[in-house]
Amino acid sequence: MNTKKLVLMAMLVAIAVAGSAFVSFPAGVARAYPVQHAINVVAAVLFGPGPAIVIAFMTGFVRIVTGTGSLLAFPGGMIGAGLAGIFYAAYGRVWLGAIGEIIGTGLLASLIAVPYAAILMGTEAAVFFFMPGFLLSSISGALIGLVLTKRLRVGESTRNLKDR
Repeated sequence: MNTKKLVLMAMLVAIAVAGSAFVSFPAGVARAYPVQHAINVVAAVLFGPGPAIVIAFMTGFVRIVTGTGSLLAFPGGMIGAGLAGIFYAAYGRVWLGAIGEIIGTGLLASLIAVPYAAILMGTEAAVFFFMPGFLLSSISGALIGLVLTKRLRVGESTRNLKDR
């Protein structure tokens, strides 16, 4: 892995952590942190699914260690980032990467969060307890990520990041 790629990955983690401290809004029973989802889309497009998952994991880890996030940051961030990367890698369309983030976080991770929260957090929740908040957060963040990625004009200068 080259230095440029690692530095950009670390910068995305820092942006996601800092963004979560400043940008959030109420979403049902929880708070929505759309910056994480926006970074997931950007990371998926720039680096592909594997590094996007690493960025989501590191962001969740830092947020948990600093007390600004919960254990739900892991399934929400990582599943969305992975699916965004897979969709973008398969079809080469940024909007499909954003859809992958929404499906991965808003639907799949919200369903996985129920047994995950019961086992690791001691919280009993109904099947659709997490879904509204996860969906709202991932939709708003994926749209921001879509706009950011389009505005960044990801082109030839960044496409080689996936190859290294």
